[in-house]
Formats: sequence, C-alpha cells, structure tokens
Amino acid sequence: MYANVIIEYPLKTLDKYFLYKIPDDLVNSLKIGMQVKVPFGKQTIKGFVLNIVANIPSVDYEIKEIIAIINPEIILNDELIQLGKFIEESTLCPLISAYQAMLPAALKLKKTTNNYHKYNTYIELNTDKNLVNDYIKNNPRSIKQLEIIKYLQNNQNVLKSTLNCSALKILINNKIVKENKEEVYRLNKDNTTLIKNKLTSEQQDVFNNIKANLNTLNTYLLYGVTGSGKTEVYFNLIDEVLKQNKTALVLIPEISLTTQIINRFYKRFNNIVAIFHSGLSIGEKHDEYLKVVREEAKIVVGTRSAIFSPLKNLGIVIIDEEHSSTYHQENIPRYNAIEVAKWRAKFHNIPLILGSATPSLESMARAQKNVYKLVTLNNRAQDVELPKCNIIDLTKEIEKNNLVLSSSLLEAIAKCLVNKEQTILLLNRRGYSTVITCSNCGFTYKCPNCDITLTYHKSSNHLRCHYCGYTTFKSEKCPECKEESLTFLGTGTEKLVTLLQQEFPTARIVRMDTDTTTKKDSYQKIIDDFAAFKYDILVGTQMISKGLDFPLVTLVGVINADSSLNIPDFRSNERTFELLTQVAGRAGRSEKKGEVIIQTFNPDNKIIDFVKNNEYLNFYKYEMAIRKTLKYPPYYFLISLKVSSKEYDIASKEANQITKILKNNLSKETIVLGPTTANIFKINNIYNFQILIKYRFDNQINKVLKEIDNMYALNKKISLSILFDPIHF
Repeated sequence: MYANVIIEYPLKTLDKYFLYKIPDDLVNSLKIGMQVKVPFGKQTIKGFVLNIVANIPSVDYEIKEIIAIINPEIILNDELIQLGKFIEESTLCPLISAYQAMLPAALKLKKTTNNYHKYNTYIELNTDKNLVNDYIKNNPRSIKQLEIIKYLQNNQNVLKSTLNCSALKILINNKIVKENKEEVYRLNKDNTTLIKNKLTSEQQDVFNNIKANLNTLNTYLLYGVTGSGKTEVYFNLIDEVLKQNKTALVLIPEISLTTQIINRFYKRFNNIVAIFHSGLSIGEKHDEYLKVVREEAKIVVGTRSAIFSPLKNLGIVIIDEEHSSTYHQENIPRYNAIEVAKWRAKFHNIPLILGSATPSLESMARAQKNVYKLVTLNNRAQDVELPKCNIIDLTKEIEKNNLVLSSSLLEAIAKCLVNKEQTILLLNRRGYSTVITCSNCGFTYKCPNCDITLTYHKSSNHLRCHYCGYTTFKSEKCPECKEESLTFLGTGTEKLVTLLQQEFPTARIVRMDTDTTTKKDSYQKIIDDFAAFKYDILVGTQMISKGLDFPLVTLVGVINADSSLNIPDFRSNERTFELLTQVAGRAGRSEKKGEVIIQTFNPDNKIIDFVKNNEYLNFYKYEMAIRKTLKYPPYYFLISLKVSSKEYDIASKEANQITKILKNNLSKETIVLGPTTANIFKINNIYNFQILIKYRFDNQINKVLKEIDNMYALNKKISLSILFDPIHF
C-alpha cells in the first residue's frame, strides 16, 4: 500500500504529492487526512496523507517509507480536504498553506510534537486490602504515611497535589497508593443558566423566515439596527439546529467581542460550546480543537480562523458584524472567511446568516438583487430608543482653545459622572502623540525602516513604529539642532486619558487599545471591570466600537470623526459610516436614554449627516452612485498585486514588467492601474509597489495570474502578493 503525501514546504515548486510506502504496522491505522512524518532528502519532515493507493504509480524518485503517524486523533476529513483545494484555487496559495491554516497553533506542521494535553492526577488506595493492612502492620512508626492511608480510606477523588510529599512518593513506590490521570480542559465555563428572552414580533418574523428553510442552502443578510437583538435570533436558530442533532458555527470579528458573547453562549448552551481566538494559549487552543474533534462541542464561536473548525453534521453558519474587514486574512493563505463560509454552507446545503447593523455595500447589493435573502430588524429590542446624535464643529471649538475635547462633550461627561452613568470615547489612534517635530529646525522623528513618522508613548518615553516595531527613547532636545524645541502634534488614546484625568480628577478611567491588551485575558479584565462599574469612562480605538453591551453607558463621544475619512481609499466613506454608526450604537442600550457626540472639522459632510440621522439606506444609495461612476466594487471585481523588494530599482522594474504582461494578456475591457507606490511605500526596509485590476468578466484572469505567480515563486529578490477582493491598499 502507498500514500500520496503533500509535504510541509510552502513552495509552488513542491506543492504536489509525493509517493510513500506505508509500512506494514501502519497499513490498518493510516487514514486519508492524517498527519505523518516522512523522510524527504536528508530531512525528516511532516505532511498530510491525501490519498491511499494499492498499486505503484510511475515516479522518477526513490519511494521511501512513512516514518510515523503524528496524531491519530487529528484527521482532515473529506470536507476540509476539498475546502483546502478550493482555497488553493481561489487565492493562488500553496495547498499545504491552506491545510496548515485549518489547524490550531499546537498542531501545525512546523511545530514540534510537544504534548499539549493537560491532566489532573488523582490518587487512591490499592484495592488489595490485605496488601494495605500488611503495610500498616509492618510500618507502625511511619506516622505521615499512615495519616495519608487513613485519609484516602475516608475520601475519594483526591488530587495528588493536595497531599504531595515524600511520604506519598514512598506509598506510590510500594504500590500502596495508585495514581490515575484524567485529561482536563483548561477553560472554565460559567454554567449559570441564561434566561431565554421572548422574541419581539420583528425577531419572531426573522426567526420564522429562516427556520422554514433550515435544511436549504440560502444566504441571509440580517440587517438590524444596533441593539435590535440579532444575537437572540441567533440563539433561537441554533436551538432549532441542535434539535436536529446538527452543529453550529458562529464567527465574530474582534477578540474584544469574545468576552461578552462567549459568556452569553456558555450561559445559554453550557458545556457544548468551544471557542477559538488569538487570545487563547496554545494549550487552550489544543483543548478546544479536541473538543470539536471528539464531538463534545456542538457549537463553535470564534474569530476568523474558527471557520475551519472540523464540526461534523454542520447545520448553520452565522457571521456576526459581517461588514468587518477582520474576516479577510492578509497573510498566506489570503482567504475571505465569508467566502469560505459560503463554500461550507453549500457543502452541507444549509443556511448562512450574515448579520450587521451596517452591512457591507457588496452584501446589500446582493440582497437588493435577491442573491441574498434580506431580513430586517428595524427597531431596538424592548422598545429602547436609538440614541440622539449631536455633531460638534471643531473649527469653532479651536477658537475657544478646546483642541481635543469640546465644551459640549465635557459637559456631557460631567453630567454622566454626576448621574453615576458611563461614557465611551472613541479615538482611533493609540499612543500619546502621532508626530514629534522640532519647531526650531523642522526635524521630525521618522522610522529608519519605514516611510512613516514615529508615535510617542509617554508612559514608556518611547517613540515607536506601529509597522515594523522599531523603538527608540525620546530625548529632551532635538537630535538635529540640539535645542529644547520639540513640539508634540496629534492626539492618541494615551494623551486623551491624560487630558481627561486633568479635567475630571476623580473619574475612574480605563484605556483599551493594543498597548493595554498585550497580556493574556487583558481584554476580558477591562470589559468585565467596566461592566461591573469599576470605571466611569472607557477610552479606546475601534476595538470598542462593535458588539459590546454595557447597560450604564449613556454617552458615546467620537473625538475626531475625520481621521478615517481622510484615508486615500475608495472604502474610506464606508468604513467611517460603519465605525461611527457602530460605536454610536453602544449608547442607551438599556432603560436610560443615550446620547452621541461626534466631533468633526467637517460638520456638513454627507457621511457624518447619514450617521447622525441613522440613514443606512440613504448612505447606501449615495455611496453606490460613486462606486458605479468610479468602477469599484460591487460593480467591478478588484484584485491587488503588491510587488516588494529590498531594492527600489528591482521592485520598480518588476512591477512595470508585471503590468505589461497584464495589459497584453487580459481582456481589453479589464482595467489595469499602476504600478504606483503603496500608501506606505517602505515598510521594514522593503519597497512596495501596487498594481490594481478592475474587471467584470475576464476568462483569462486566473490563468494569467497563475503564470505570473509561478514566475516569481523562486525569486528571492522579489515578493509578489496577489490579493482578491482586497480590503486594504
């Protein structure tokens, strides 16, 4: 017997099967989809078995034997094997990279074979009473040993750690005490039962609509305003799926959302829930994966990579906040989790639910054309009103010397503090100051490796690059002219907290951004503490904008609404509308009315006006007209090619060469733009050029891109990245 094995090298030239003989001792145990150790040249590497054959095909190399099965419990089933081939074809990634993306960190092919299982060791007396009694008679002076024996005679399920000592070791060595290992999972669940809320009439209509087609392939766009109770609809649909003895997969966009939503899932469904996100330890990811493999978990909730969970008999896939860019993987394999979800829904012939208060334009366009089925929740649950939104003109505030916090926002925060209510403030920039420049000579601190200014972090007195990680201390004097004339420009979350502490000395303020959430469980601690009213004000970046639910939050303030509008990207209007609408939705979600204050230098901007009046559909029509004129998605498909090199001339030359190939081989209707320098031209001493392709129908495009991709597969001086439906430029 022989096996076709795809090996761990993520190179196009080696992205093929290699034939290996199955040793006699593995013939009955080896299965398709298993990980194996194999010899390759002078190395021992790992791979996946993708086929087993009885006869020897003709090959031009020596056929060697498989060395061992790595983990017989971990098997890529037929669905995941087919899914890997779909990802390879649709993203042009190496097939092995697609399969590696499906495993948690502890099980990836390049990891060592460390044992990530966790065990509790229990002790008990030997059941041979004569042996125990003889030992007691023969050791009357071993007081400590006799105490342990007596304790074990009167107690069961005793953890070894509670009695661990030299006396216990002697008893174990003499076989008077036996050890029993029991595998345990690291994550502790809150098994408090969550009371099922009665669905509103709107929620019931949406539920009934989808329930009637639970065993049919459909993609539903659930458009519901913030606070309309989309999660409660999800819960009821999952209940129906579980009744059919099927499983459910739920994706959420941000790790910061997992804290609250996971607790709700645990309380509703108890111990049949497994979770996946980047905040888990390697051991925890290993445990959660095994729960799914062993079919102990019927529901998986997680961020992007959870889409590959090996759930059997899948009954529904739900993607919450479907508009989020975090569902796009930017490293190889560059997949879109929503497209993967569509594939899995089709494989199982089940519904896919895409939920959002601000659906992406592409999703709403598909819903308008009946490609998706549109279901809506137009009102908040329990008749709660949407918050009142006020726009503050910052140009007038500057005249009052209010450079960061307007007088209206300060008054509103003070009112919340008096009323024992909470405030959320959004500022989508971390650090203290975004630019430090010298007012004497004009010197500006810039990253030596990237084409970007350094951000000042006051708490550590460091200047940092948020792209390559370069760090340096800030001096008191200008490095160029040696004068004490450094000027701090721009405001980040760290500086905002300082300003708030000056204005409100008694206020309890917490900051949530990537600087304050580096430690394990730091997200959960901040969110839990804020929910428990240990803080009055939460300051954060966009990670606080979606999905969080705090009953005492009655005020949301946006410090600078223009920061995302000014990004040179055709999606900047859409991202701004999404961000502002989502963060506004955190206010007034309970009995108390909410207020939103948006500070801007462009109070007459159409996008901000749409946010103020909660006019998603008017925004959709407005933005779609612009997209149609400029030939952008959803009217045209988009592909980005990024050409990178350590040498500027090489990157420029090859980018022009690729552009020429594209223009000569693609349809005349296909638009090729570039090459241009990327938004950030140099990152970590790598020069980046970008080529954009816009097309509607072009049968040649995949063939041409594959040929170009193969041209640069072994080129060590050039890196070529091809991204379908790019989110960032």
